[in-house]
Amino acid sequence: MRFHLAPAVAEKGLIGAYSLLKDFDISRADPAAVTAYVDKAVARARGALAKIPVSDDPVLRGFHQLHLDFSVPTRKLHSAPETLLRYLEKRGDIPRIGPFVDLYNAVSIETRLALGAHDLDHVEGDVSLRLTDGTEHFHPIGAPEPEAVRPGEYAYVDDAGDVICRLEVRQVEKTKVTAGTKSAFLIVQGNARTSPEFVRQGHDRLLSVLSGFFGGTVEPLYRP
Repeated sequence: MRFHLAPAVAEKGLIGAYSLLKDFDISRADPAAVTAYVDKAVARARGALAKIPVSDDPVLRGFHQLHLDFSVPTRKLHSAPETLLRYLEKRGDIPRIGPFVDLYNAVSIETRLALGAHDLDHVEGDVSLRLTDGTEHFHPIGAPEPEAVRPGEYAYVDDAGDVICRLEVRQVEKTKVTAGTKSAFLIVQGNARTSPEFVRQGHDRLLSVLSGFFGGTVEPLYRP
């Protein structure tokens, strides 16, 4: 697959790095080692939140501004890293879903970047980060039915017209990572307040963590 970034999205300051991680094996990871890695990331993030709360974090505020620039209702739709960190502030931990998701969430709470992973076997054709026109299909993870798509937002959309991630907020049932996932399309997204170098560093860190635990080969798609 290829990745396409629409100029109408990029000109608002959205910045990201994207890759494929292929032929990995989630079962090869030691569960205790995964838990230990995530526990340490959570402890570091708690320490960081004691100094800079979610409401004052410059990267998270950058996502708020990005949403405002696209007329997204910011009170209801928070970026994925903000949702994780608010959960952490309230409960002292992040949700534990599975080794692959837990590890990229751990990287997300430390970098404040929006990270995502999509089962490549269920992505149809290429992926475009573009403005929505309202005709796309969108079935969020955990939702019983598809939901309507607002025109004028940005979304990651495959060639079948399916949204695989709305903004950097909601991923979908179609491409969710499971224990049987072998290859994934990886998203590392920032905003106008994150430099290209910072996004590249977050991207490379994610790839290092995931490949270190699960193996696989990397196929770069796009770097800022």
